[in-house]
Amino acid sequence: MADPVPFAAAFVDGPEGQRYRLPVRIYYEDTDAGGIVYHANYLRYAERARSEMLRAMGFGQAALRDEHGIAFAVRGCTIDYIAPARLDDLLWVETRLLSVGGATIEAEQCVEREGTLLVRLHIRLACLGKGLRPARLPKVLHQALQALVHPTSAIFLVTLLAS
Repeated sequence: MADPVPFAAAFVDGPEGQRYRLPVRIYYEDTDAGGIVYHANYLRYAERARSEMLRAMGFGQAALRDEHGIAFAVRGCTIDYIAPARLDDLLWVETRLLSVGGATIEAEQCVEREGTLLVRLHIRLACLGKGLRPARLPKVLHQALQALVHPTSAIFLVTLLAS
C-alpha cells in the first residue's frame, strides 16, 4: 500500500536552529524516461519551499510585490547532487536561513528521502524593487527572517564559502 501524501509543511526546531520542511511527492512529470528526477526540478522544489516558508510567515510573494514593491531573484546557487530521487518518492525540502542582510538572504536547502540526503543547495537571493534594482528588505520582513537565523549559521556559512 502506498503511503499517503502528508501535507504537513511546518517549521521545526533542531540543533542548527529553525528550519522549514515541505513535503514533495515525485510524479511522472518530474522524471526522465528512467523514472529518475530531472536535475533542474530540484530548483523548482527549492523555490516552492522558500515561497511556502514566506507564506507560512505571513509574507506571500504576491503581497510582497503588491504591498512592498519587492521580489526576489536568485543571485547564486550551488547544488550538490548526492543521490537520485525516483518516481513516487516522498521527499522533504528543508530550508534553513544562514544570513539575512539589508537586501540579501542566504539559505541552505536540503532535499531528503526518509532521512537520506539527496541534494544540498546553497542559495543567495537578492531583494529587487522597481526597475529590478536592488532594494532593502522591508523592516518587518527583515526582522521576521532574522529571527530564523541561528547563531551557529555564521560559522557554517564561513566554512561553506571557504570550501
